[in-house]
Amino acid sequence: MKKVYQLAALIIAFLPTIGFAQTKLAVWPQMKTFHSYMAATFHPAEEGNLQPLREKADSLYNAAKNWQASAIPSNYKPTETSAALTKLVKQCASVKKYVDAKMSDKDLTHLITEAHEIFHNIAGECKKADE
Repeated sequence: MKKVYQLAALIIAFLPTIGFAQTKLAVWPQMKTFHSYMAATFHPAEEGNLQPLREKADSLYNAAKNWQASAIPSNYKPTETSAALTKLVKQCASVKKYVDAKMSDKDLTHLITEAHEIFHNIAGECKKADE
């Protein structure tokens, strides 16, 4: 019985730490939303299918703007992340503009590839190293 109390005390002692870790490493909802549009448009474009990009360019751009307007989590470098998000929004605006202008598949593929690289920069390089 004594071991049960010790185990319970140990679990209770670590609960605040577990909650802190979950809060600190919480998923960035706006990033997740943007990623869903990026995946739905970029990966087909890699295969030569630009139709999803043409259909979702507005949503991709709006998701980028919403992501930029959201609070940057503590496990990201604020200055670098903010600059990269600004660059991403500008790139997604270009994608939308080119889609609206019915530009070539080659041009759109180039633009969405650049947007994809910016996304991966934010997801990787903008994270703090110790987290």
